[in-house]
Amino acid sequence: MLASARGVAIARPVTSARRPSVYGTALRGVLRDPFAVMALCVLAVVALAAVAGPYLVPHDPLDQDYSMLRRPPVWQERGSPTHLFGTDNLGRDILSRMIIGARVSASVGLAVILLGGIFGTAVGLCAGFFGGRFETIVVGVIDVVLSFPSLLLALVIVAVLGANIVTVIMALSLRAWVVYARVARGQALALSQYQFVESARAVGASAGWILAHHLLPNLLPSVITIAVLELARVVLAESSLSFLGLGIQPPDISWGLMLAEGRNYMLTANWLVTLPGLAIALTVLSVNILASHVRRVLDPFQRGRVESENQRR
Repeated sequence: MLASARGVAIARPVTSARRPSVYGTALRGVLRDPFAVMALCVLAVVALAAVAGPYLVPHDPLDQDYSMLRRPPVWQERGSPTHLFGTDNLGRDILSRMIIGARVSASVGLAVILLGGIFGTAVGLCAGFFGGRFETIVVGVIDVVLSFPSLLLALVIVAVLGANIVTVIMALSLRAWVVYARVARGQALALSQYQFVESARAVGASAGWILAHHLLPNLLPSVITIAVLELARVVLAESSLSFLGLGIQPPDISWGLMLAEGRNYMLTANWLVTLPGLAIALTVLSVNILASHVRRVLDPFQRGRVESENQRR
């Protein structure tokens, strides 16, 4: 209590503890898990290679040196320090090709996530909110798309339209949007019955305002979680298409294409498939590890449990 000039007691203002932000909670949860820290480091390296790849490559990834055919990595016998990861069957530097391959694989993954996420979320949100015939059509289209295996559908589309990076993105996006649409529709149906939506309708808010300011912000945590999980699936799908010869085509480079080019030399030059295969495996595993943390933090049913665990620690 504080005394004023007139002798009247003035209460000291009470300051409440500031609640930690969602992003701060997520960062603390990641830093406390050694596996999540390693996953974050792996993805940081992949992101650096994707952004600054052309400035990091020690050699031209397309430059062929027939005097250095199938040289092993530097840690093996006959390895050369000028080619740390060795060379392929045409004398091209493996490390340089893996760096550029990360750029292509990451670009395909991000493009598919953006296209599929934006379109699928918008369609599912409108279907769940408006209902009626539009919802019936959307649900029917989703069921038809889901009835086809994802890789088989992508193979058919690429085989018909031709193999190139644009076609691969289109083929993978055609299957990716349905995941976002199903989740967005289900949550829009549930949120439409909440009192804050009914109140917005009662005061005359337009449908666009309700969708943009009430439903979409509540959908974002689920959409972000799906996007992180879909990134791992898209990287695997692109690598599979390229390995089968219907994905990225030379002179472009991807990890899946490197696997396809080195599969005939598995017994004599195993690093041609081991190194790009390891890059794919580590990237997918790292994305899945971080996706579990994102889900735990953004899911409102688990957020309180995470915060209480962090406070106990």
